[in-house]
Amino acid sequence: MKRISFFLSLSLILSLSFTACQQGGESAGENATADMEQSTEETTERPAYAIVIHGGAGTIRKENMSDEMEADYRNALNQALNIGEKILKEGGAAADAVEQTIMYLEDSPLFNAGKGAVFTHDGKNELDAAFMDGATLNAGTVAGITNIKNPIRAARAVMEKSEHVMLIGPGAEQFSEEQGLETVDPKYFFTERRWEALQRILSSEKEEIGYVDNTADHKFGTVGCVALDQTGNIVAGTSTGGMTNKKYGRVGDVPIIGSGTYAKNNTCGVSATGHGEFFIRYTVAHDISAIMEYAGKSLQEASDEVVMNKLVKAEGSGGIIAIDKDGNVSMTFNSEGMYRGYAKPGERVVGIYKNE
Repeated sequence: MKRISFFLSLSLILSLSFTACQQGGESAGENATADMEQSTEETTERPAYAIVIHGGAGTIRKENMSDEMEADYRNALNQALNIGEKILKEGGAAADAVEQTIMYLEDSPLFNAGKGAVFTHDGKNELDAAFMDGATLNAGTVAGITNIKNPIRAARAVMEKSEHVMLIGPGAEQFSEEQGLETVDPKYFFTERRWEALQRILSSEKEEIGYVDNTADHKFGTVGCVALDQTGNIVAGTSTGGMTNKKYGRVGDVPIIGSGTYAKNNTCGVSATGHGEFFIRYTVAHDISAIMEYAGKSLQEASDEVVMNKLVKAEGSGGIIAIDKDGNVSMTFNSEGMYRGYAKPGERVVGIYKNE
């Protein structure tokens, strides 16, 4: 009888101990889950859409800008955002938002792209553009074109309607014409402001063999747009007239995928503006995406590492705009100014100078 009582007592003790351990384990598991949830709350809920634009970076100071000119730039940036945001708000595709937004910027003589393109050393306008889809990594670029009104449309056509990524010069023009894109007389791109900028450089240029690296007013003119649509797709596009006084068919970073333009849905989309040679050497746009993907850094951390650290050490000037998969926006630049802006539901920012 004592033996039976002993085993009953032992069984009761073991049962109570097991129950206590089980309850303790459940409690520990709940705490671990709570800690994990806490650690992932750093990112906010993805907005329905987001769009970010730039109109070039460089030595842009308020004291050198008239009130009228500043107002013109701010109005143009806001109008560009209006065009892209309307498309995204209505459920449209990021590709359409990027194309239409950049077309507006190309049609404005304020920016070094399309109508406002700068002149080469030989007094011509040679245009470059790029377009990339983050879902498929499909991309299209054009370089050195002279008679296509909106180069960004040509870049998108290369992406969607050819088996190639980059087309240049007369071949790119022929392809664009075959796709029904609007062509213009090269004189369409002439603006007195850009012509005078070239003449100032030519009059002061020292004679030497090789390429003279000199840009009008120290501005790196490019326009770009990155958009995140309601399906979660990211698209990036960039368009430029290149560098004032460029020679020998020089091509910058814009149409080189991974340098001036890049998009990947699981990381971010990037459009760059700056001294193209540095952005090519450091594959700036892709590097930001790679740092996010392989080092687990946030969009802003990756942007700072590339633009504010790597490029600064290399003495490369310029900036980027970017959107990540969660709708976070970066507008990072190491120059004194960058024409820029972004919009999300109920939120909009437009800036020009460094400290705003």
